[in-house]
Amino acid sequence: MYQAVRKLFFTDCQCAEDASKTYEELFAKLDTNKDGKVDVSELREGLAAMGIRTGKGAAQKIVSSGDQDKDDGLDFMEFSKYLKEHEKKLQLTFKSLDKNNDGKIDIMEIKQSLADLGLDISKEDAQKILQSIDADGTMTVDWNEWREHFLFNPATNLQEIIRYWKHSTVLDIGDSLTIPDEFTEEEKTTGLWWKQLSAGAMAGAVSRTGTAPLDRMKVFMQVHASKSNKISLVGGFKQMLKEGGPTSLWRGNGINVLKIAPETAIKFMAYEKYKKMLASEPGKIRTHERFMAGSLAGATAQTAIYPMEVLKTRLTLRKTGQYSGMFDCTKKILKNEGLKAFYKGYVPNILGIIPYAGIDLAVYESLKNLWLSHYAKDTANPGVLVLLGCGTISSTCGQLASYPLALIRTRMQAQASLEGSEQLPMNLMVKKILEKEGFFGLYRGILPNFMKVLPAVSISYVVYEYMRSGLGIQK
Repeated sequence: MYQAVRKLFFTDCQCAEDASKTYEELFAKLDTNKDGKVDVSELREGLAAMGIRTGKGAAQKIVSSGDQDKDDGLDFMEFSKYLKEHEKKLQLTFKSLDKNNDGKIDIMEIKQSLADLGLDISKEDAQKILQSIDADGTMTVDWNEWREHFLFNPATNLQEIIRYWKHSTVLDIGDSLTIPDEFTEEEKTTGLWWKQLSAGAMAGAVSRTGTAPLDRMKVFMQVHASKSNKISLVGGFKQMLKEGGPTSLWRGNGINVLKIAPETAIKFMAYEKYKKMLASEPGKIRTHERFMAGSLAGATAQTAIYPMEVLKTRLTLRKTGQYSGMFDCTKKILKNEGLKAFYKGYVPNILGIIPYAGIDLAVYESLKNLWLSHYAKDTANPGVLVLLGCGTISSTCGQLASYPLALIRTRMQAQASLEGSEQLPMNLMVKKILEKEGFFGLYRGILPNFMKVLPAVSISYVVYEYMRSGLGIQK
């Protein structure tokens, strides 16, 4: 029966018209009650009757992925759209496995592809994988065999497909399939992860130093600009240069760079822990779970290093001679304001993580998937420039949403050090700004903030690549 179905639905050449006809015939076979839609039970039972094997929960995942109107079933349009999009993703994965571009996957290509993910398997295990897909016994897998095997398996990228091989007992590699989103198992076991973090930290340090004058201007305008005191970009720089000279443009940069290492390390470790805690399935984390893990990791890191954020704001805004350095600033805050001063503005800071992280992630994923669906041809990897572009746009959108909270946080951090300044809680500060300056008062300083995005990204990219090369990290 399976071979008959294979001949009917998996021909060697499928043009768009043939594919549409094939989908119609398949949909008609699966829609057993003829109500115009295929639900989970119909899909599961129909595929089993045809001899098409699916993994545990595959039918539910397929319906959930394709069900756009949320009626617990797929109509023909949803069914055909899901299969077309799924085929395209499978084709990208197939091409990434086909190292020599001969249109076929052999044992060594499977072995090499898994090795690239840090999974060193034997030739025998690679042969088992190949034989599980190889329908014609040639010991190679062509595109039709690959499509046939995975069309009704919701796995798309290589990591998900490896998990399928593991759970279907084709491949026994223990627990090493908990492949993180940021670091592969190979990077974890060989110690490459700390090199990656070091490269990122150095890139962040140089980037922040290069854009420090714009960052100081942003903080200066957030705290001092108002309707009655319209500080322009040029005017603000003139004031800072007149008060402290050229070096004053880098005030607060030292601690801003110093906090990169602990913040990054805490965030990374917390993210790994939260992913394991929140994942509904071992080794697999969904988008909303990743968002929650990222938000919690960001909140954990911010809670730990928040006193350094307060110090950074105070040192950025300090007048000449006000503090001799970071330790002097710490001592004076403790003496005059007490320990609680180091957590002023903490609430709006934590609240700001949620819209920023959520919008940043959602826009990033949407832009990346949009590019893949329209422009990807030979690989499922968009490339570093596309990812940088997606990251820049998504970060900008996230900043737009969270900027008012960032402004409130900065003013609360700074208000005790300003002469004649009221010590207002968050709600009253928002009310005061809206009454005196209007809605756009919540966006003071956003121009220099946006101006630093492009140079910051560019500097980070260049330094990161140099650091990777210097530390011996292969691309």
